[in-house]
Amino acid sequence: MDGTKQKQQQQAQTEKQRPNPGPVPPRRLREHFFHKLPDYAGPYSVGTMEIEMPAREPRTFSHIKRNHKHALRMDTVLFAMYYPCDTSSYASKRKKPSRATWLPRPRIQTCNGFAKFYGVSDIPVTAYIAATTMFTKLPVYRNANLADKLVDAAQEEAVATDSQNTLTGAENVNPKFPVIIFSHGLGGSRTCYSAVCGELASNGFVVIALEHRDGSGARSYVNVPPDGDLAGTLKTGNTDATDHYQLDYLFPEDNAIDTAPHNTQGVDTVLRNAQIEMRMAEIEEAYYTLEMINNGEGELVRKTNLRKQGNAGSSSKGLANIEWSSWEGRMFLRNVTAMGHSFGGATTVQVTRQEDRFPWIGQGILLDAWGPATPKLGEVAHSPLQKPILMINSEAFMHWPENFQRLDDIGREARDGGALCWMLTIKGSAHLSQSDFALLYPHWISLLMKAVTDPRRAIYLTVNASMEFLKRVLPSEQTVGNTWPDEGILRTEQLATNKLPSDYRPEDKWVAARLKIPNEFWVRSTSWFRRKRKMSGVATDANGNPLVGVIQFEQGDEVWMHLSPDTAQLERPNRSESIPVTTE
Repeated sequence: MDGTKQKQQQQAQTEKQRPNPGPVPPRRLREHFFHKLPDYAGPYSVGTMEIEMPAREPRTFSHIKRNHKHALRMDTVLFAMYYPCDTSSYASKRKKPSRATWLPRPRIQTCNGFAKFYGVSDIPVTAYIAATTMFTKLPVYRNANLADKLVDAAQEEAVATDSQNTLTGAENVNPKFPVIIFSHGLGGSRTCYSAVCGELASNGFVVIALEHRDGSGARSYVNVPPDGDLAGTLKTGNTDATDHYQLDYLFPEDNAIDTAPHNTQGVDTVLRNAQIEMRMAEIEEAYYTLEMINNGEGELVRKTNLRKQGNAGSSSKGLANIEWSSWEGRMFLRNVTAMGHSFGGATTVQVTRQEDRFPWIGQGILLDAWGPATPKLGEVAHSPLQKPILMINSEAFMHWPENFQRLDDIGREARDGGALCWMLTIKGSAHLSQSDFALLYPHWISLLMKAVTDPRRAIYLTVNASMEFLKRVLPSEQTVGNTWPDEGILRTEQLATNKLPSDYRPEDKWVAARLKIPNEFWVRSTSWFRRKRKMSGVATDANGNPLVGVIQFEQGDEVWMHLSPDTAQLERPNRSESIPVTTE
């Protein structure tokens, strides 16, 4: 039996064993007329909450200034939490589920921020984004309680495999969940990767999606705490913001397109290194908040939270109706996974390198990382990478030689440090295929970036490969009882190093930005006709609707593997098993 057929059979068996998706909030009528996000496939329903906490030590980073003011300034940390939830708090017919909007508040101003980031006129872009996503909501329950039990199928598997009886009694009723901290790319926000974060949460992870205030997001609003820092706010108990300021994307001076592959000046390393340093500080602040929640101080977090009615960018819901006692001791805060897309991938590399600073980070997942923005060994102070790494690239970025080489170097750095490492590419995908933009605007991503794979399938491949990786590298106590899919993605045969596929490689001027589709008109016409006729061989979603990919790759043959551990490496004990695990 060849490898492709074996993986197809493995996937079919996995799908047969998978429990049904968790319940989702009902969609309102107006959502059927605007762009919407797909429901999650995991067995848990997903809850969300937004938290903005004063920094323990407000400070600035680097000497970089704009308008005579420090450009990189940390006053607060803002993030969204996606987590497996209990929907019983919305069981009453009188109480409708509250759902967070995809566009962060204030929504029109956020659209203006996207227009400024993309360097186009405000009016048409703002009007288009607002018209298509103004009423787009996440398929999540806002401020729902944390799930208080394993889903049935997962519980059955846990009981069958738990030879040491670690899931009996209270722990069986109140399971603990592994944690992922997610870092967005340039122009991103806490909601721009909700599909990836929500999918992971629906499979039993608590995911912290940061909104970085380092000038890398399109637009964010910072509420200034009345007493300046966390200690002062806790002392007075006053969280009515005294002021707020708007933070837009920070373009490098005299080098606005330092992200372009053909930029002769290269990456603005002074700015990017300073931004990564601030991002790491924000990750530390978010982790401290998680510790407060896990240690039974959730009510104090609620009182200190700056995202509440009356403050900038806030919903009137705040953190109302959350039973904080149910969160106590419910998160694994050792062996936390760092994960990020693009510039967030560069951030993840640095976080996983700094063992002394982040001993609680166990592994990293890089989604289409921006390699040239990642400091090389010796450029800044850090240790060589010695933690497991998974790199999932888009095909568009695979054809960028400088980026591919830098990621290859990072992978070999991890392997030289004794860590497991995989690097793979999703066929036919573009840089935004791992973000919500590909789901909300699939036709634009296809036409402008020439992505030929279905965006929903690209998200599933990203999430499923991540769970295969985490099932291998996380401590067993964090994986028992979870029914994570295993399509055999990480068992894909490795390509020869010097043989990168080139069927969709674009001309040099379009490298990293888009792919090239040979005979594009014919390919698109044929694909459209087959979908309309629902002909055999056309992939469909769970409801039987044809997927929108221009080309349907066969299941089991959807990725290229560039780096993977050899047999000897896979037989070694997981490094994460040796990291001391304490009781939070």
